[in-house]
Amino acid sequence: MTAGCLFCAIVADLSRTSVVLDHPDALGFLDHRPVFPGHVLVVPRSHTVTLADLAPELVGPFFAQVQRVAAAIPEALGAHGTFVAMNNVVSQSVPHLHVHVVPRRRKDGLRGFFWPRVHYASDAERDAVAARLRAVLT
Repeated sequence: MTAGCLFCAIVADLSRTSVVLDHPDALGFLDHRPVFPGHVLVVPRSHTVTLADLAPELVGPFFAQVQRVAAAIPEALGAHGTFVAMNNVVSQSVPHLHVHVVPRRRKDGLRGFFWPRVHYASDAERDAVAARLRAVLT
């Protein structure tokens, strides 16, 4: 754990969040400012800043968990598909490797790399979305 890293704090369970995937290779949780409800961030448990910094032996196991989340979102949320993305340094709001897995629906209005952010209407809505994803992932 790296002191001052928000995602390390979430991994260490020091920060309240909506965890949907708890696996030895990765942790997945709802983004607090989602592009669409159900937007998940998947992070490695160990502090790693960029994809280039991820140990080669962890790349496959980590992305296997990203793949699980991408497969679960359509089933859990009725999405038509997902958008999977990662920033490295530029536009990386938290300097801890994280992959965005965003639910997509046809004609949802998302265009290019402009990601308008929304908020959950309530904690109850956020928790319900997290519960649906956890149910598919466990």
